[in-house]
Amino acid sequence: MVLLIITIWCRFSGMQTLKAYLKSLSIEQRNSFADRCETSLGHLNNVAGGHKICGEKLTIAIERESNGAVRCEDLRPDVDWAFMRAGGAAHKQEAA
Repeated sequence: MVLLIITIWCRFSGMQTLKAYLKSLSIEQRNSFADRCETSLGHLNNVAGGHKICGEKLTIAIERESNGAVRCEDLRPDVDWAFMRAGGAAHKQEAA
């Protein structure tokens, strides 16, 4: 139960980060941001509102295109981003 509450809170706070970031942009900048993320502004709004889950590819694009203002860990705390940032499978093979 506690894990569920933590997951919901992390997801909510991450969506708030995305929502605040989008709100800081003009409508033209939002549309450009969505294009660079290879999605629609409507889908970004759905993700920011918590109505849709952000896929990993989009999560990475959002972090990249926001210059780190919205981080992968904010949007998808269920993914092991530390492992991916450390080199993923290559890092695991070195440790073996």
